[in-house]
Formats: sequence, C-alpha cells, structure tokens
Amino acid sequence: MTDPNEHKAKMLMEEAEKKLKKSGGLFSFLTGGSGGPSDAAELFIKAANVFKLSKNWNGAGGAFLKAAQVYDRGDSKHDAAMNFGEAGNCFRKVDLQKAVDCFQKNADVYLDMGRFNMAAKAHTTIAELYEEQKCKEKAVDQYQKAADMYKGEEQRSSAAKCLIKVAHYAADLEQYQRAQLTFEEVAIYEADNPMLKYSAKTHFFQAILCSLCIDLLDSQRAIKRYEELSSQFAESRENQLCKQLMQAMEMGDPDGFTEAVQQFDKVSRLDQWHVAMLVKVKRRCGDGGDVKNDGDVEEDDDDLR
Repeated sequence: MTDPNEHKAKMLMEEAEKKLKKSGGLFSFLTGGSGGPSDAAELFIKAANVFKLSKNWNGAGGAFLKAAQVYDRGDSKHDAAMNFGEAGNCFRKVDLQKAVDCFQKNADVYLDMGRFNMAAKAHTTIAELYEEQKCKEKAVDQYQKAADMYKGEEQRSSAAKCLIKVAHYAADLEQYQRAQLTFEEVAIYEADNPMLKYSAKTHFFQAILCSLCIDLLDSQRAIKRYEELSSQFAESRENQLCKQLMQAMEMGDPDGFTEAVQQFDKVSRLDQWHVAMLVKVKRRCGDGGDVKNDGDVEEDDDDLR
C-alpha cells in the first residue's frame, strides 16, 4: 500500500514545479516577476517536510535542495543557506557526497553574506561527515578551514576546538610537524587565557610527542620554550615524563622509556591516541632510525603498559 505521505509529497512537488514554470522559472526572480518562484519554494519545503514524515531522506533532501536553488537565484540568500543546510541534514542519512555538496553550498552562501561564523559551522559539519567515514585527510582540511574562519572572527575558543582536531588527525597521518605546530598554537592560546591555562599542559605535552617523532634535539629546545610559556606545564607530570623519555632516547634505553610510561600511566591513564604516539616515539629509542609505520601499534600497546 502506498504511503499517503509519499503521495502527498509528490503532489506538492508537482505543484511547485508547475508554479515555477508558470511564473517564468528561476529567471523570474531576476526580472522582478511575481511571487511565483517564492511560492514554489514554499511548496518545495512543504513537500520536503512531508517526505521527512515518511523517512524518505532522499526525497526530503531533494525537495529542500530545490527550494534552496530557487532562493539562491533570487535575493533570499538567508533562505537559500538555510535550505541548503536542511538538504544536507537529510542527505547525510543516506548519501555522504550529496550531503557534503549541500553543506558546501551552505558555506558558500554564508561566505557571500559575510557570515563567517555560520560558514565555519558548515565546514565543521562537513569535517564530521568525513570523520564518520574515516576520511582523515579530508576531515583535516575542513577543520582547518573552519578554524581559519573562526580566527578571522576572533572566535578563538571555537577555532581551538577545530585546531585540536586538525592536530590529532595530522599526527595520525604522520604529518608530525603540522601536528606539533598546531598543538603548540592551541597551547599558547590557552596559556595566555586565565580560564584555560591549566589545559595548556596537555597540548604542550602532545606537541612534544609529535616533535619527538621528528627530532630529539628540536624537542629538547621546544620543551624549554614551553616551560617558559607555561608554569603549569613546567611543573606538570607531563613535562617530567617528556624529560624522562628524552633521557631514555639519548641513552638508547627502551626499557627505561617503557618504565617511565608505565609509572605515568599508573596515576594518569593514557588514552589510545597517546599510547599510539608513545609507541611511535619508542621506536626511535635505541634504533637510531626513523619512525616506522603503524602496522603493529596494537602489538606494542601492552609493551608500554
């Protein structure tokens, strides 16, 4: 039996298409025509909401997209952006690429309007979609775009949240210098903020772990700078651990490295990301070589604990 909501939605779509065609189509907006296109857009939106009742997400997304395109060609940019976003929310349930395309249009319209905060939110949503699909490279790019827009609007807190994502994923992708500099940027911002200064030690610690994947001497220089920038980091167990790890690496002492990690972990439990990074750093301890790939991180996890 046909879903009555599906039938109603399709009838509304047909009515909207007819009204749009009768009024001269999308061109009518540009030539100062009657309210036909606007009326058609409202019908597309009604159809979209009825499609939603039937959980026909493709249908709902397509209808919202139609409405957005009508508004986008007129002088209703806010309505266009809003409906591109609604279309994206529907498509994200069934079609990643269509959702990304809609949120990208949402961002583009808000950029044209000078609404950079809203554009940044759209890029954050795109990043989250890529996260769900484990597309780390694309997620990094989207979080970076969002962070840059937030920084341009002096929304430093929102920018920092995106930058932390950038840094974590950059480290996962073995872009260690980018990860270090990004963690460092966040930590410096936090160290200068009385409300956030106690968070700085975590991100300085993460910056050092990334640096240790590149070069020990540069890491030793970095830790001195970080101690000067943040007394909380200088006096922290994270700083103490970093120095113990550096000493073990200088001595070529992997057992000492493991012992330092285990002692730290007994008091402050290390999460999976930190463990994975420490495994990578440990591979430089005593072998004098470069960091190897992540193939056996899980095998070495128990070794560190």
